[in-house]
Amino acid sequence: MSKVEVTIVGAALIAIALAPLGLKNYGIYLLTLWCVYVMAGMGLNLTVGYAGQMSIGHAAFVGIGAYTAAILMKLGWSFWLVLPAAALLCFAVGLVLGFPALRVQHHYLAFATLGFNVLMFLFFRNEEWLTGGTFGISGIPRPPLFDRSGAYFYFTYGSTLVLALALAWIIRSPWGRAFAALRDNPIRAESLGVNIMAYTLLAFAIGAAFAGIAGAYFASLVEFIEPAPFSLTSSLMMLLMVIVGGSGRFFGPMLGAAIVVLLPEWLRVMKDWYLVMFGLAVVALMIWLPGGLLSIPERLRRA
Repeated sequence: MSKVEVTIVGAALIAIALAPLGLKNYGIYLLTLWCVYVMAGMGLNLTVGYAGQMSIGHAAFVGIGAYTAAILMKLGWSFWLVLPAAALLCFAVGLVLGFPALRVQHHYLAFATLGFNVLMFLFFRNEEWLTGGTFGISGIPRPPLFDRSGAYFYFTYGSTLVLALALAWIIRSPWGRAFAALRDNPIRAESLGVNIMAYTLLAFAIGAAFAGIAGAYFASLVEFIEPAPFSLTSSLMMLLMVIVGGSGRFFGPMLGAAIVVLLPEWLRVMKDWYLVMFGLAVVALMIWLPGGLLSIPERLRRA
């Protein structure tokens, strides 16, 4: 990054860190929710944007992470043990979901991941003995020392930055270059010695692990979970975050999550029309900025 870009990113990080000082509890909750969606969005961006594998079932992984955290913490597990458990479980399920990507691509793969999301949603809703069904699971604790809204925000914000650094390392590693080759031209990548099978599975597994971590933070944030936040609609919203921000761009999920999570709240002053305006804004972005908001500098340079 250039010095200007580093300055902009640094100023944005400081502004986000200072924002809770001037917000009430609901505003801090929204910022924390933004961090959770950024975690999930970074994983989806790795799968879709960097590795070029279509997925519209990401909310299911967030749900697996959230229910894993909720169930284990209700059994008395520490959050520090629950977090890796949720990540590892989602990593394993992501490996399994990656196998259809070895046989089908594009919209066929999208339908496969869609079916997975529907299957997990039905599991969350119907298996009351484990998930509580539509009654959900309540009384989910937050980690000690981070039970207040402000403290939990800074805890989640710090974790988001750590995950962002981990993602940056992955992208710059040989894995990241292999993912990019897989996205751009799988046949050429295979001819150059890239193990297509291994990296396709890894793309889904690592993306799922990020979503599982996000799910654990989400469960502690809301302190009550039920199936609705993990429906197909939520998966589409997560995909929208990646696309609106800029698919395959590092800061795309951060900006996209801000649009999807915060913009509807800012538009609430329009009362009954706020969702209409939000939909029109998204449509306008897709028409005039198909590369996402982060493609604006490139378009200006070309102009």
